[in-house]
Amino acid sequence: MRALDGTDTRLLSALAQDPRRTVVALAQKLGLSRNTVQARMGQLEKKHVFLSFERRINPAALGYPLMAFISVHVQQQKLGRLAEEIAAIPEVLEGYGLTGSADLLLRVVARDAEDLFRINGKILACDGVERADTALAMGELIPFRVQPLLERGSGET
Repeated sequence: MRALDGTDTRLLSALAQDPRRTVVALAQKLGLSRNTVQARMGQLEKKHVFLSFERRINPAALGYPLMAFISVHVQQQKLGRLAEEIAAIPEVLEGYGLTGSADLLLRVVARDAEDLFRINGKILACDGVERADTALAMGELIPFRVQPLLERGSGET
């Protein structure tokens, strides 16, 4: 995969600032032709530069105001099947394989403490889970972002 050039970085930065911008609006903002922007977007898609285009929806608006992170310790040989089983739990928003003492880190949402207890029980009931440690999220301090990386990559500080 070739590194991103300055035009790619400018394009991604403009998209990070306003993800709803159209190709025409991006072309105007960046001083490029619509065809150039369209071609670059296609190349970036082929390289899997873009993550899901799903809009971030606040789980609290869906009745899930509690967020927690669950560190899961598992039997390594069962990890593949276990990931599928955990992914079937709707309240599990994300899951990452880790190095270190825990094997998985899950971000989950719940309606209340009792619901979190139920979700934790579902995770613990999965074949291959040895232990789970739960930490309640008190608030998002730094939301997901890439703008600082784009600025660093394009030589901006």
